[in-house]
Amino acid sequence: MRNPHAGEPFTTSDDEIAVALEDVSIPTLLLSMVHMSGDERILDGPLRPQGLFLNEVQGYMSEEDKAAVRAQAVEIIKDYRDRGCPEPAPVGPALLKKMMAFLVCQEVPDEYVPMMLEEMELDGRDDRAVEARSTDVDVVVIGLGMSGLLAAIRLQEAGIGYTVVEKNAGVGGTWWENSYPGARVDVGNHFYCYSFEPSDHWTEFFAQQPELQAYFQGVMDKHDVAKNVRFSTEVTAATWAGDRWDVVLDTGEVLRAKAVISAVGQLNRPYVPDVPGDFDGSQFHTSRWDHEVDVTGKRVVMVGAGATGFQLAPTIAPQVEHLTVIQRTAQWMFPNPNYHEQVGPGVRWALRHLPFYGRWYRFLIFWPGCDTGLEAARIDPSFADNPTVVSEVNEFTRQMFTDWIVSQVGDDEELRAKVVPSYPPTAKRTLQDNGSWLTCLTRDNVELVRAGVDRLESGAVVDTDGNRHEADVLVWATGFRVNEPLFPLTITGRDGRDLRAEWGDRPAAYLGMTSPGFPNFFMMYGPGTNLASGGSLIFHSECEIRYIVQCLQALDGRTSMEPRQDKHDEWYARCQAELKTLVWSTPHVEHNFYRNADGDVHCLSPWRLVDFWTWTRTPDLSDFVIQ
Repeated sequence: MRNPHAGEPFTTSDDEIAVALEDVSIPTLLLSMVHMSGDERILDGPLRPQGLFLNEVQGYMSEEDKAAVRAQAVEIIKDYRDRGCPEPAPVGPALLKKMMAFLVCQEVPDEYVPMMLEEMELDGRDDRAVEARSTDVDVVVIGLGMSGLLAAIRLQEAGIGYTVVEKNAGVGGTWWENSYPGARVDVGNHFYCYSFEPSDHWTEFFAQQPELQAYFQGVMDKHDVAKNVRFSTEVTAATWAGDRWDVVLDTGEVLRAKAVISAVGQLNRPYVPDVPGDFDGSQFHTSRWDHEVDVTGKRVVMVGAGATGFQLAPTIAPQVEHLTVIQRTAQWMFPNPNYHEQVGPGVRWALRHLPFYGRWYRFLIFWPGCDTGLEAARIDPSFADNPTVVSEVNEFTRQMFTDWIVSQVGDDEELRAKVVPSYPPTAKRTLQDNGSWLTCLTRDNVELVRAGVDRLESGAVVDTDGNRHEADVLVWATGFRVNEPLFPLTITGRDGRDLRAEWGDRPAAYLGMTSPGFPNFFMMYGPGTNLASGGSLIFHSECEIRYIVQCLQALDGRTSMEPRQDKHDEWYARCQAELKTLVWSTPHVEHNFYRNADGDVHCLSPWRLVDFWTWTRTPDLSDFVIQ
């Protein structure tokens, strides 16, 4: 059977090929040319990428060099077509490593090569799927978002019976619920998709919510998952009953299963601050957008301007009479010229037909965000008391980000003071923009208010400086209850232990997945697994579910397994010690959803992706108490 990543055979004409190549990533094209021609001398020639930066897919090559590559590529592609598009011969590890280094303009350390080879699936194998075998284990999965759907697919492949309970009427989780105007992903789509279900049909490089939800719908349909899903049904509680879990639904039913996988995520329950007063207009959280409310010609107050506000404000500003943005602190952002760009037809043609073009393109957008950002987030002790930067690298980042922001503001000193943050870069979630946010703020009908909300009044919001902002519509862009994972579920484990009560505001789990005293209970996107330095939650989730499925198979014929208390405590201590060395723990930022009331971070992973991948490849059963 043909390797699914080797491309579909084609009969495209010479002229159509030439037109298609005007769209593509030239560095990625060069590697596909190696596969088609078998000529590795391409890697030693003068036509090569000159540098690497996140979301820069042309390698800073000159227009002349790109044109020369296209001309060479047309001849190689024509020959490949005329030979009937044969599946390229496999390349050895040494050549693959050389190709990686060529594409990203730097050596790829040996420890990363196995992870990247598995991630890219150049051999056509999905090595993260666990081989099926007979088992007495059955599972209830809570949630059918990105990780819940992934869990269902992997359980199905492993031959493990399962039922998914989903509170919404459809698949997608975050991408079902967040339908506010302008909602889109901020990880490149050709990486933000399952490794085993790459998509060559994205219409934008950073797709909007409808297309993302449709992707997960298509994957669910392809793998025939819906037959095992209880839609529009919510889990309210789960209790360990000695050898099984009793999972209580809001219908009053109780499902019994040997194991439970929570796939509810961290960005699931909206946070709306408790503000005194009453507002008599329309109001809603962005994740519960009321599409029956037309904001056209209305006075809108938006409270909060993080990732959601950055997307929402530029989208609705041209429609509203007036938009007031109330933002406590400014957000750091970096340039991404492709943020709203369409995927050209040539790119889609290359993804579908050119051998391994899609896999190398995935690698190209993955690598710049793979662990380099984590090192840049490390606090240099000599900068510990500096309120604006935490290291020399961070200082360089600050200057680069500041230049990008100031270049768009011009001579507006008042706006500049509002939009250039005073805290270290990346200490809060760093946003990306193609100019739409700051352009929005310069509109005559948009006002940025640097304050909090003091109270609500009839037809107005009063900020903490005492200023009154009249409004017909109030939008809460205030994020989620990140530091309250599993809220509002009640999870009762061995001896009546309440998981959320034990956690308080310090949630922790061994490898982010299991907790002592809660047998056969597994979490995806659990405490300590959110990513703030790069990568993709889909990548992390694929690591997690492989580990979980192997644990479930180890349960066959046994009653229970749970992590040893000493292993859990050691892991928690290591995570907390590591987190305190990173910029997210700096005290020089007033508002940061990563931190709890004590200033400690529990939601984020402080580890390199390659380490998490290594630690989760196979569970060490000696880490568990198994009965």
